[in-house]
Amino acid sequence: MNTQTRIQDIVTEEVWTEAGRQLLTKMITEFMYEDMIHPTVVREEEGGALYQLSLTKDNGKKAQYQFKAKKRLMGSYHIFPESITFLKDGEWIHAKDPIQFILDIQHDVGMNPVTTGHLIKEYNNTLLADAHILHKKKATTADELVDLDYAELEGEMEGHPWITYNKGRIGFNYNDYLSYAPEQKKEVQLSWIAAHLDHATFHSVSSVDYESMIKGELGEDNYQHFVQMIESEGVDASKYYLIPVHEWQWNEMIVYYFASEIAYKHIIHLGKSDDLYLPQQSIRTFVNRSAKHKHHVKLPMSILNTLVYRGLPGERTVVAPTITEYIHDIRDKDTFLNKECRIILPGEIASMNYEHPYFSKLTGAPYQYHEMLGTIWRESIYSFLDENEHAVTLASLLYVDDKKKPFVAALIERSGLTTKEWMNALFDVVVQPLLHFLYKYGTVFSPHGQNTVVVLKNHIPHRLAMKDFVDDVNVSDEPLPELEHLPKELKPVLRSEGREGLCQFIFTGLFVCHFRYLADILDTFEYMDEEQFWLSLRNTIIDYQNRFPELKDRFTLFDLLRPQFTKLCLNRNRMIDYGYEDDDDRPHASEYGKVQNPLHIAATRLAAF
Repeated sequence: MNTQTRIQDIVTEEVWTEAGRQLLTKMITEFMYEDMIHPTVVREEEGGALYQLSLTKDNGKKAQYQFKAKKRLMGSYHIFPESITFLKDGEWIHAKDPIQFILDIQHDVGMNPVTTGHLIKEYNNTLLADAHILHKKKATTADELVDLDYAELEGEMEGHPWITYNKGRIGFNYNDYLSYAPEQKKEVQLSWIAAHLDHATFHSVSSVDYESMIKGELGEDNYQHFVQMIESEGVDASKYYLIPVHEWQWNEMIVYYFASEIAYKHIIHLGKSDDLYLPQQSIRTFVNRSAKHKHHVKLPMSILNTLVYRGLPGERTVVAPTITEYIHDIRDKDTFLNKECRIILPGEIASMNYEHPYFSKLTGAPYQYHEMLGTIWRESIYSFLDENEHAVTLASLLYVDDKKKPFVAALIERSGLTTKEWMNALFDVVVQPLLHFLYKYGTVFSPHGQNTVVVLKNHIPHRLAMKDFVDDVNVSDEPLPELEHLPKELKPVLRSEGREGLCQFIFTGLFVCHFRYLADILDTFEYMDEEQFWLSLRNTIIDYQNRFPELKDRFTLFDLLRPQFTKLCLNRNRMIDYGYEDDDDRPHASEYGKVQNPLHIAATRLAAF
């Protein structure tokens, strides 16, 4: 592939400038939200205010930026991209360089040079991906996306809405990017290896056995071909498991770090299977395009992206089927969840894990070295959809096309509902089952936009699907009777959280990480007033509480309507607190200050009238 010719065709000056302006806008927005920069108001203007940011650069010189912004209820801001300027030789010039901005804020924010250097690399990678996305974005409108298949729609998305270096993907070269990034929408075949039973483990829900699982994924012909390949190595095929691996992971990690296992035929490379897969936004999860009702496959890819290496934690991989059965049991025995909400919980029904022969014995080894080889099979979202149902991720509702039309607006128009009616349906579908798991069972997931799938019927939110829930299940540390029967093998693995910590999974995971952006989009494009947005969401919570008065003590225990929460910060974590350390545990969101709860603010303002 002639990458030089291709990149010159795609990354033009016009595209690069626009990508830079959009990233700079996002950086200012999120750094203000996380209290890393503190602009002051120059003057009030129609629809907002003019802000000025004065910085002391690392060399002692001054840097000054100005921009127009409108304050939002959650302590966030809508920044007007075209208004961002910086002072150069006494003249205010349009700003378009996010990398220079990082250098300008480094001293004031308190970033060390090592962190800043690595961060510049992540921002450059992100800009390159953004440029590719902008190049293709002109070809597809929001109206056209309405009819796009679930797996294909994932390839139109633009990454994490909050993390500013959201496509850093350290570990990929440019050819890797063109081959494996989800926005490239390139179908791939999975490679397979044979792993000796003495070193690999297989785990599944009670209804699934190894041989049926693998034959179902590979097909009889592929299965028998791989068995013959194993036996041609002079070993007993019955002593081996078959495990899929990503081609990148094999070349970059397995060959190097598991070479001794290959030498002693504990691992045997077998080649690719027939089915074609599309990567989803997480990069490491794949949807089968050859047979869409087959399982989705989650594989480790040891690249650093959005705070963490994208491996598979061994202990979670091992217990994934047990967690699935536990959560399914709650759902299946609860009439509200099972019959009324009909919540879909695509189960991680089988998994494999292969511990590294040396890192597994090293106390305190960096966590990435415990996550290099394994797989999880998740039930396909397609296998749960009824006729006329169509799945979209919650993240897709934040998409705005090249003509400045939001995808959510196109869905609302097709539905025939008003914006308020459509949003009420969305809140009911998404929030009520999550509230029920929290209030009744003291159990939460991480319902951010990528994991939360909205099942539409006639373009109207109809029911909820929560995928990838296994990796983020947390339970209350309160002595709730509903948690007395938690399987003993899960207790060391599942994290327990205090009252506010448990609420944060919904407040930050859903309200901050997704709804604050959706509210901004609907207000900016004049589809729904921001205050009305949060009032409607509050009403959904009140409706649930009125529906289940017997849980009133839990509403106080897990108070989602409180005036404020501890502010969790994602950019601050990388830029200030954690940097690029390589510890034995994954980094977690930083805590800094307080965030005002828009559900409380909106209700207070309503009461004042």
